Amino acid sequence: MKFGYAIMAALVLLAGLVSPAWAAEEKPVLMMATTTSTDNTGLLDILSPLFTKATGIELRWTAVGTGKALKLGENCDVDVLLVHAPDAEKKYVADGFGVDRREVMYNDFVIIGPTADPAGIRKKSVAEALKLIADSQAVMVSRGDKSGTHQMEIDLWKSSGMPVPEKETWYVQTGQGMLPTMTVAAERNGYTLTDRGTFIKYEDTMKGNPPLVILVEGDPGLFNQYSVMAVNPERCPKAKYDLATKFSDWIAGPEGQQAIGAFLLMGKPLFTPNAK
Repeated sequence: MKFGYAIMAALVLLAGLVSPAWAAEEKPVLMMATTTSTDNTGLLDILSPLFTKATGIELRWTAVGTGKALKLGENCDVDVLLVHAPDAEKKYVADGFGVDRREVMYNDFVIIGPTADPAGIRKKSVAEALKLIADSQAVMVSRGDKSGTHQMEIDLWKSSGMPVPEKETWYVQTGQGMLPTMTVAAERNGYTLTDRGTFIKYEDTMKGNPPLVILVEGDPGLFNQYSVMAVNPERCPKAKYDLATKFSDWIAGPEGQQAIGAFLLMGKPLFTPNAK
């Protein structure tokens, strides 16, 4: 009997040691690729625990530019995408890489620059501002990373009737996310395009006194829509389509939409929920 008790005690101890690992393996995990703005602003740090509490699913994410996020889905490396390049997303679905695209929130793009505004773009239209920057050869800092913000910037140059800069001495491409790009713009006394949510985060980090300020805003062409979509399970059989659908339903549902709308920094909303 003593031997039996010893065996029993050993088994109980072993179970206590290994059960947390089993539990961790059994917990469903949803892998997401997303744009840097949802991560840099802190929005996902708010949404993730709420989603896990509601569904029991752990959300893990990789924050890259939208172009790279779409590529991760195309390569079957993630289960779901949260991105902001509508034209590229629609083509992505049409090409069979993504399914169930759903609009969930928006903010807008703004052009920021030094308060001295050497090119004189303050309160100008986007087209006027870009022409003034190019004509004066003021420093313009671009992400240059095929992100949603970079794609929007290219569209704005084209829609303004201007050639897209590439190797001009005044045009700087960082190949990095939005916050590092803003840091470079500040160091170079230059201009850059950013989404408003990331600017508010930058403004908050600078305790309300950033070296770069909003100079151009309000143009209808600066609207910035964010959407969620699942990786196509027919192309990627191992993609967790059921978990992706639960995330899509949650973020587009009352709790997810309320959490997005309640996310403020300096009393300012970074994103506006608009799921239908």
